[in-house]
Amino acid sequence: MVLLRHRRATDTTAPPTQPGTEGPLMRLRLALPVAAVAGLALNLAYQPTGWWPMALVGVGLSLATLIGRSVGAALLVGVVFGAVFYGLHLAWVGQFLGPIPRLALSGLEALLTAAGAVPIVLAYRWTARGTRRSAAQLILVPLLIGGIWVSREVVIGAWPYNGFPWARLGMTQVDGPFREVASWTGVTGLSFLIAAVAAGLLQWARAGGWRFGRGALPAAITVSVMLIVPQFPTTDAGTFTVGWVQGNGPAGYFDQKNPGDVLVAQKTVSERISGARIDLLVWPEGSVDSDAFATPDTAATLTQVTTSVGAPLLANGATTRDGRTFNTSFLWDPDATNRQLHDKVNPVPFGEYVPDRWFYERLVPDLVGLIQREYTPGSNAPVVNLRGVPIGLAICFDVIFDRVIWDGFDHGAQLYVFQTNNADFRGSSENLQQLVFAKMRAIETGRAVVNISTVGTSQALSPDGTVIDTLPVETAAGTVTTLPLRTGRTPASVIGPRSTGLFPLLSVGAMLSLGIIHRRRRPRDPADAPAAPESRSPVEGHAS
Repeated sequence: MVLLRHRRATDTTAPPTQPGTEGPLMRLRLALPVAAVAGLALNLAYQPTGWWPMALVGVGLSLATLIGRSVGAALLVGVVFGAVFYGLHLAWVGQFLGPIPRLALSGLEALLTAAGAVPIVLAYRWTARGTRRSAAQLILVPLLIGGIWVSREVVIGAWPYNGFPWARLGMTQVDGPFREVASWTGVTGLSFLIAAVAAGLLQWARAGGWRFGRGALPAAITVSVMLIVPQFPTTDAGTFTVGWVQGNGPAGYFDQKNPGDVLVAQKTVSERISGARIDLLVWPEGSVDSDAFATPDTAATLTQVTTSVGAPLLANGATTRDGRTFNTSFLWDPDATNRQLHDKVNPVPFGEYVPDRWFYERLVPDLVGLIQREYTPGSNAPVVNLRGVPIGLAICFDVIFDRVIWDGFDHGAQLYVFQTNNADFRGSSENLQQLVFAKMRAIETGRAVVNISTVGTSQALSPDGTVIDTLPVETAAGTVTTLPLRTGRTPASVIGPRSTGLFPLLSVGAMLSLGIIHRRRRPRDPADAPAAPESRSPVEGHAS
């Protein structure tokens, strides 16, 4: 879709515009439904649909609704875009505790999205001088807009309560032709490139579209480079054979069950692969439904399992130490001196603990009362070492937090195991959206990944994100997979940990500079008069 600015000679309602200023591309009453369409389009780029080109469409339409807007109108347009996108993308949230958590989370993300629309509006306003066919308009403006878009992602991913970096733009490309770029830039860098390309195509359309062919060169060159960039190679370090078991037990919060039922389900399925020669047996999050370090019967069962399969067991369950409760992955060996622990770094707010409980109990006491257990954030490294092979870990939603992945990488991880429990989201797209993160982590790090769930979908992935083995959803099954071990750093491992701070820093610096220049110029230059009021903006855009 190409947006072409024009002014009809018969439009006598349009106020005169000073040279160098620009009104909105569309009236506010049109911008609001277009923003909703943009949110819908962007959601289609994610799983379960996974139409990756829609990311460019969604971003492009969203940006088009913001150009020339006032700050107040930008907030309104931004909240519509965010509400539609997050309302659809996070539909699975309501399956656990009902519509209130879904509305609360989607609403918060929509408000943050709207706040992030304001600097985008100001960036377009403060860079409006000069011809639209200039290099600054076709190259520098898209780069700035891409940086602001990613900076908004970073803020949403970090605040409040450690944030929720679930809907990152780069994740839409995990099954598309640009996926290999993530091994060089990390997912944050890939998000930046996708946003910048969308902004560049929009700038080209505003400069004349097909009538100005060379204006598409910056975006076309960027896309061409992204298409030909190969996966960054890592160094072969041998192989490692993993048995991984999806017990499909009653692991949901509200599932009907007796104590020990989940453990029995995992043990029963594990017996099916007990004859295979493996280096490690892997169970998912919540696979042990009692504290193995405080319950002798549970400890005896785990020892029996490891003896039967002839390999240590990487399992997960709640543990209590020093009066605090942790979501713990542990390497269980019959020899207690060889056991190792990792505690989940980012317990889920309102799922695994309630922040500011005193406050939320006054608002929704019935919902808050359902969450009795308060998990403590872990501080030990997300890695276990098995006979000289470091294995990186991430427990459930910890897979979406970059710092957990890079911490394991810095501790020498040669492959990753992600343990999760999707039982509370049966029948939704949550497990498919989470699998996207597992695939992207394989690409970013150049490491094989086992993503194991209680109820599915579980997968083993090669270091380039290709699926090696799959256990389908809601199926009790186990399998054995020989995975490649890898060493060596990818460029993403250097750039990725720094990009979450670098993009906001550069974007803020650029906006401060533009703001100062704009303020100094405005008193003596009538070309910087503010845009026309929203209520009288002409219709200046249409689709062709």
